[in-house]
Formats: sequence, C-alpha cells, structure tokens
Amino acid sequence: MTRKNFIKPGSTIGIIGGGQLGQMMALAAKYAGMKTIVLDPTPACPAGQAADRQIVAEYSDQAALQQLAKASDVLTYEFENVDLTALESVSSETLLPQGTNLLYVTKHRMREKNFLHQAGCQTVPYLPVKNQQDLQQAVAQIHLPAVLKTCEGGYDGHGQVVLKESQDLQQAKVAEILACGDCILEGWANYQVEASVMVARNQAGEISVFPVSENYNADEILHLSIVPARLAPETCQKAQAIAKRIAEAIDLCGILGVELFVMPNGEILVNELAPRPHNSGHYSIEACNFSQFAIHNRAICNWPLPKISLLSPVVMVNVLGQHVKGVQEAIAKYPNWHFHDYGKAECRHNRKMGHVTILTKDLDQTLDEISASHIWHN
Repeated sequence: MTRKNFIKPGSTIGIIGGGQLGQMMALAAKYAGMKTIVLDPTPACPAGQAADRQIVAEYSDQAALQQLAKASDVLTYEFENVDLTALESVSSETLLPQGTNLLYVTKHRMREKNFLHQAGCQTVPYLPVKNQQDLQQAVAQIHLPAVLKTCEGGYDGHGQVVLKESQDLQQAKVAEILACGDCILEGWANYQVEASVMVARNQAGEISVFPVSENYNADEILHLSIVPARLAPETCQKAQAIAKRIAEAIDLCGILGVELFVMPNGEILVNELAPRPHNSGHYSIEACNFSQFAIHNRAICNWPLPKISLLSPVVMVNVLGQHVKGVQEAIAKYPNWHFHDYGKAECRHNRKMGHVTILTKDLDQTLDEISASHIWHN
C-alpha cells in the first residue's frame, strides 16, 4: 500500500528557524537520508551548521520563504512565532503537513486555553486582559497569586509577571506587559510536580507518545529533566492519555510538547503546548529507541510511527551561558556524560548553549553527582 504524502529518503526538508531544535532536526534527518535547508537570518546558525544549505534572510522575507518552499519537498518549523500569513502563502509550493491551525492555536495563549477546554482538558482558571481595569476585575475573580502573561511572543519567562499582592498590579512590568496588546491572567497552580509529555502523530493518524518527564526550572528556564518521572504509574498513564487526546483534537501532524502541572491530589492540569520539539524531550536522543527529532521528521514525512521505549532512566541538564566553562572542564572528569554543544557564536548569561544527558541506573545518585559537580550552582 502506498502512503499518501510519503516523503522518501533523498528528499529535502525545509526548516524555518536555525536554532538548536532545527540543528537536531537536521542531524536526525541526515541519519534518515534526508537533505535539509534552513531559513535563518544569522549566518552559520546552529541549524545552518548541520544543514545541507542555509538561506540567510529574515523570517518575514517573503521571497526567501518562497525560495525555501520551492527547494523543499516538505516544510516544517522549529519555533512557534512564525508569520501565519507568510506560511499560508507558500503552502501551494510544497507540502506543509503541520498546516497552520496548530500554530494559530498555540501561538496565542487565550486561543490555546480555550482549545484545551474544548478538548476536555483541565487548566488553571484564566481570563482575558487588555488594560488595567480588566486586570483589576480578573484579579477579583481569580484571586492572587496569579500570573499576567502576554498572549503572544513570551518564552522562558519573558512577557510575564507573577502577581503576589495587590500592590504588584502597579509595578512597571505590569504596564509594559499590558502595552504589548492582548494579555491573559492565569491563576496560580500549587502543583506537586511540573511535567511534560512529547507526543507525535502522522497524517495516517498513527501516534507515538514518549515517557513522562519530571521537570525543574531555574529563573523560569528549564534546568533539569528526570525520566521516567517519579510519579505513580497511573498518573503517568493519565498524562500520556491527555497528550494523545490533545494530538487527536488538534489533528496534529509532527511532534508536540504538552506541559503539565501534576497537583497534590493527582489531578493533571495542562499548562501550555509547544508545537515543535521541546527542551524537555532532549533526553530521548540517547535514552529512547527513537529521538523526538527522528519522530518529528518521520511524522511530517508520513512514515509509520513506532511505540517509544525508554532504554534507560536518564537525567538531562541544560547548559546556559554561565555554565559553559564548568561543563567544558567537566568533560575530562565525567566519561559517562553525553555533552551537547549547540555551536552558538555568542555565549550569554541564561542563553541555552547546550545540554548534558546522563543515562543512569540510580536517579538519586546521578542527581547527587550533578549537584557535587558545582557547575550549576552559579
């Protein structure tokens, strides 16, 4: 039986965005015999270093996007802030199996929350906010603490502020966020564990779901992921079932990161969705039978999707700019650590520069080893 829109080895995947996610997509594509072309404004960006070719242009450059589409057999993206109109305009030039609805929903927090409720998922309480008056009324309903976020554009803690007391509503950052346009006020979740699940689906409707990752943040940036999550088996099964339900409800093609709050009573709230590979899924490169990047490529190329197996318990730690020196020195000390460097030209505080993956038979011992290295204490 011939699959519709089956993309054969030797074909070309076009990737909008040249960061580390695009780099790891391109590397996975190379293993499968695919070629890749990347569109990114920074010459020799991380993905450009791994791709067969890079188009150096702004994402908003319509001519460059047309050029990318015409040179590609299938088009994908590695970040969500893609111009939807520009993407739709090139959909006649090449296959765009992810479509634009996934981006339309996930790039706007109100639309995302409304979709999640329609899909039967639980979330924190939320209300739309456009100005200070709306904010006052929303706080009266949701109560403090709460989080004010821009509806579009925020990531890694940008575009949001935690409101703990009524006087916090008058701080300068609140005015800055309200000036950005549509906003959302979300209730505070006193969760027990922050978790995530990577789920993928192809055009044939087949689904691959990854193990649940237990996640810890520092300065609103993912610091460390532990897999399998140290949760009850039924809680993990419930989390995976939620991810599958979302994948089907949004007619997913490609991979999706589902970020979750596991509450003390075992209830699971969906926090947000990432319509692409996700930082918390990087462990899968070494620890699973297929990485999240290989699965994403298989899904958009409409290859059959396998059942995902975790080959070993694992801990993944992010390497930010301030950790690079310590990590480079650690290479000589820790032969069992897998070191990933994204090849970014500029090293900055809190910028994701790489990650370390550690396969283990004893999670607690490995967490102690990470702590004892003192790399992540600064």
